[in-house]
This record gives sequence, structure tokens and C-alpha cells, in this order.
Amino acid sequence: MRCFVGFFRSYILAVLFILVVSGCSPSDKARLGNSNFGFCEPAESGEQYLVAKNSSVKNVIFCIGDGMGSGQISIARLSSCGADGSLYMEKMPVVGVVKTHSANKLITDSAAAGTALACGFKTNNGTIGMVPSGERFETILEAAKSNGKATGLVATSTISHATPASFASHVKSRGMEAEIAAQLLGNKVNVLLGGGKKFFVPEKVKGSARKDSRDLIAEAKSAGYNFVENKDELKSSDSKYLLGLFEMNALTTKEPEPTLAEMTAKAIEVLDGCGEGFFLMVEGSQIDWACHGNDADYAIRQTLLFDMAVKEAIDFAVKDGQTLVIVTADHETGGLTITGGGLSGDNININWSTKGHSNMPVQLFAYGPSAEKFNGVFDNTDVPKKIANAFGIKEFPKKIGKK
Repeated sequence: MRCFVGFFRSYILAVLFILVVSGCSPSDKARLGNSNFGFCEPAESGEQYLVAKNSSVKNVIFCIGDGMGSGQISIARLSSCGADGSLYMEKMPVVGVVKTHSANKLITDSAAAGTALACGFKTNNGTIGMVPSGERFETILEAAKSNGKATGLVATSTISHATPASFASHVKSRGMEAEIAAQLLGNKVNVLLGGGKKFFVPEKVKGSARKDSRDLIAEAKSAGYNFVENKDELKSSDSKYLLGLFEMNALTTKEPEPTLAEMTAKAIEVLDGCGEGFFLMVEGSQIDWACHGNDADYAIRQTLLFDMAVKEAIDFAVKDGQTLVIVTADHETGGLTITGGGLSGDNININWSTKGHSNMPVQLFAYGPSAEKFNGVFDNTDVPKKIANAFGIKEFPKKIGKK
């Protein structure tokens, strides 16, 4: 299908936005698969972002698509804008390949992979922020904070889930989400946006997952956080410390919640206003969940929602000139391959080899000053080391004692 211009293209883009944000019926999703518009750029406007001019790195936005391998990226592109289009992440000028095994398994989980991406060390599956011996290592978020940077975490899972937890907590088990929630606040992360209110409210509150009387929301307010629970409150907040918990559990990623892109834009606004630079991690958490269920429609939708958050990061970086944007995955989920279909994205045939994770390496995309450091094939533990180097942080990785 050829791309229209002007009013018709804008109209169809708006319709697709509504479908993807609000959720689609099977027939709606089929229409996405036959469209050459979507959330990515059609071939005639899909030029790469230019390589950024040499400058110092003031800010880093680290976007992680949980479970997002090359198959997930490809099927999202094909369904949205055809074989000749490009997702926003695919327009970034520097591309690398990242290996993902953990310390004790060829197939990593999100806790071990998140720890590698945050701390620069391998650990066992299930462990967060510490190595198998129990020694804790400073995360790249904590290192940035120690160097005067504002910090933020955004996710569509519970904010205490494995990947965001890996950047601001240290626990033996990823299942310790009540303790992780307390550590996120104890680390005074400027912006925390996602789901998981059940880990922040005391056990007497209906739906609470805590086993004590701690009210972390009250504690956050006492510590200077503005607490928000809906899109309007998020939009109007002007605090430098922001806690947004939009569901008791994970986000639905549907209205009336804020989208991942809207949360990302707000996080950037808050952190940029702090003035001394920032580190922000944004996770598209539910790509992984879709692929555990071998649900292609769900995977496409979550990858496109994630790509719109990436666009927010890139748009800011292009204007700012001192922001490094990195996009990668913690691992691939589902062993997704594409075995046939049309160039316009119709009649796509796919194959799933597992309902678990795979050992397939994942792609990394980078834009901004120091992006060239991320070219080539390297281990996931190298990613935060390269970020630290770009930030000018000299001592990283860094042991911070036993828990």
C-alpha cells in the first residue's frame, strides 16, 4: 500500500495511534499488518538520524526492550510500515551486537541481565545488584547520582520488577519486590514511574503485597516526592522528585493510563529541569510477556509503544546535543523468526521456538555524543562500562560491600 500524504496520512496515523494505545481487536491488528504507515517511518522518509557532533555527554537515556530480539523488531516494522520502513530505533546511526549469558546459565533471566547492564558484572539468574558471592556493586544509576546527576526509572511493569530494580537496588532474589521498592526510595531516585502500587502500601490496604505496616507512599511524600496516580496528575506535576504508580500491579498499557512515551517525556522534562545532567532508564517491560505467551499481536503492540518512547528520547537528544541515547534488550524471548510474508507486511508467517528466553544476541542502537563507543560485538557487562566512560566516571565497576 502506498503512503498517502498530507491530511490522509495524518488521519491514518492518528487512527493507528488510537488502536495501538487503546488495544486492538484481532481484525484491527490485521489492518495494522496491512498498513504502510504505522508508528515508524515509511521508506521515503526513513533517513537515519545524523551522527552527532563531538561534545561532552551531559545526559544518558538508556532504553531497554525486555525480550526484544531482532525478530521482535522486524515483525513490528513489517506490521507497521513494511519491509522498506524503519522503526525510530532503527534510524539511529550506530549499531552493536550484545551477548547476554549470565554467570551460571547460558540462558539469562531479566535479573541477571539487568544486573549486567547496570553494574558491569555477571551474576546468577534471579539475583539483583550483587555477584554470586554476595558482594554488591554500584549501579550506573548510582554512579551517575554520585557524580551529581539526577536519575530516573520508567517501566510498564511494576517499578520494582527485575530490570528497573537492577539499576537502584541490591537483593538476593528478584522476588523481594517489597524490599526493592523501599530501596528505590532509599536511593532517592528522582523519578519513578510505572506500576506496582501494591508494594508501596501497608499490608492493611486491600491488594497490598507487603508483609509489614510500612507506607512507602507516605514516606516518599515526607522525603519530598510528589505522588501521582493518573495521567492528569503526571502532566501537572512540577516537582523534582516524582513517584507515579498508575496500577496496583503492572500497567495495562491502555487508556486511561499514561503511555510509555508520555511517561518518558515527563521523566525527561523533570530530570532536565534539575540542571546538572541526568541518567534515565526506560523499559518496555511487556514485550517479554507477550513473547512468553508466543502472542505476536501483543508483541507487535508493545514493541511499537516502546519505539514511541524511544522517539521521545531521540527527539530530546537531537535538540539538546549533549544526550547519549542507547536502545537495547536484556535478552530475546520466544526464539521468534519470520519465515515468510509480503513486503508490505501482509500475510507474515512466524515461528516460535520456545516460550522461554533464548541465548540469541540482541541488537544495540546508539545516538548522540560517544555513540561510536557502542559499535561492534561485545558483552552486556560492557554496556554500563561504556556509559561510565562517556560520563567521565573513572571508578566503574565499583564494589560497595556485602549486603
